[in-house]
Amino acid sequence: MSLLVVESDREALPSIADRLKQIGYESLSASNVKSAVRMCEHAQPELIVCDRLEWAGKLASRYRYIPVALMSQELPRETLLDALHIGLVDAWEHCTDQQRLGECIARVLERAAAVSGQIRARLDQFGRELERDQRAGRRVQLGMLPPNPMAIDSYRLQHRILPSLILSGDFVDYFRVSDRHFAFYIADVAGHGASSAFVTVLLKNFSRRLRREYRPAMLGNPAEILKWLNRELLDQHLDKHVALFIAVADLKEDRIRFANAGHYPPPVLVAGGQARSLELKGKPIGLFNSVRHETDSVRLKAGDRLVIFTDGVLDVLPDGALVEKERFVRHAVKDHEGIDALWSGLGLASGDSSHGPDDITCLRVAREF
Repeated sequence: MSLLVVESDREALPSIADRLKQIGYESLSASNVKSAVRMCEHAQPELIVCDRLEWAGKLASRYRYIPVALMSQELPRETLLDALHIGLVDAWEHCTDQQRLGECIARVLERAAAVSGQIRARLDQFGRELERDQRAGRRVQLGMLPPNPMAIDSYRLQHRILPSLILSGDFVDYFRVSDRHFAFYIADVAGHGASSAFVTVLLKNFSRRLRREYRPAMLGNPAEILKWLNRELLDQHLDKHVALFIAVADLKEDRIRFANAGHYPPPVLVAGGQARSLELKGKPIGLFNSVRHETDSVRLKAGDRLVIFTDGVLDVLPDGALVEKERFVRHAVKDHEGIDALWSGLGLASGDSSHGPDDITCLRVAREF
């Protein structure tokens, strides 16, 4: 148990320290507020006893988690009221009676311990309620995800999401748009937790709207879809931006047309036994009123696959430059066909638990025949 005594009379400090030691309290000493602040930053005392009301008020305002008491030579009623008004836990007069001094300190510490216990109990309750609410939100998020895996004609789509917290700011979706086309995307909402997870609800709603309200031109130019979604996000005034890779597959041509809104790392295409990155730049959506994205395309033959990660995967890879991490991901995708094997190849254990400081999401699209 350590106390900090802030006493303007330097000569009185040794005597006060000796009296406190005799009743079982180790103490630190300071003769002004500046020294007291320095002591608190390094020692974190459990009680501050100060002889000046002004100093005590400053310390109580700065260190709300440390009880501060006033020990003054004189304690008129007005001073006592002022002390309680500015947040001090107690006030008493200087006394030479060690028993009385010990009783005053013990009373303050007992009261502080009781308050601390109540605060901990309330925080524990709030924590349990928050976790319960977030787990309910997690169940809603899981319910928004598409079937896993899902077959659309000769294509098989599969995903995995490992949230860094209970709720995730990553999202994937894939669905038929017409008899000839299906769409898929992977999104990484800026930030973590509930606010980012809320945006994934908007993304799911946008998926439903896209199936109902798409224009035929969008199916050949996914950049037009990004333009539409960018306006939807800006109109919500959420102050959140989204990195998103979106693609539309043409089942008749076996061609995938795609656009990139700030998504990184680049998707990896494995075709003919070789892996390459699909490099396509573009700004995230939800930031700028006017954005332009480009559309590119690739054809998938039987046995080819496209694998896309969110940037959380980079945090769990061996240290190195980004270009080295991209190469690591590319080789892992080439050498491991299924998601389970790919997870192991990246050093990730299977299961729904967090492995890093950011959400980790993978979307795999393969043409099987």
